[in-house]
Amino acid sequence: MKYKSGDIAKLCNLNKETLRYYERKGLISEPARTEAGYRVYSEEILKRLMFIKRMQELGFTLSEIDKLLGIVDKDDIRCTGMYDFVVQKLGDVQKKIQDLLRIEIMLKDLKNRCPDEKDIYECPILETLFEK
Repeated sequence: MKYKSGDIAKLCNLNKETLRYYERKGLISEPARTEAGYRVYSEEILKRLMFIKRMQELGFTLSEIDKLLGIVDKDDIRCTGMYDFVVQKLGDVQKKIQDLLRIEIMLKDLKNRCPDEKDIYECPILETLFEK
């Protein structure tokens, strides 16, 4: 199936300028064009855009996504340093997990301190958050 710029932008929740930016950065290949000059995107580009969006949702930067796409494209140059990248990213993810676990513990503690029927002016959660 082929998609026009507006259609693929809607499907991927992007704007047309983002599509052109991804083309310039080499994240997606330049699409085919109609006789009238309109861009027409393939199913392969749609899947690639969905991958890019999903990786962004998971916290990857475009630079990191470009490196990951090097594996997909079997690009030796972009794959250089992949082991170091993976080790670094794994460390970042583990740190975020630890931070989120600490936040979870804090929120559970605050939730347990809060009786349901108190006014906001008597809120132990706010009192705890404003403590030194």
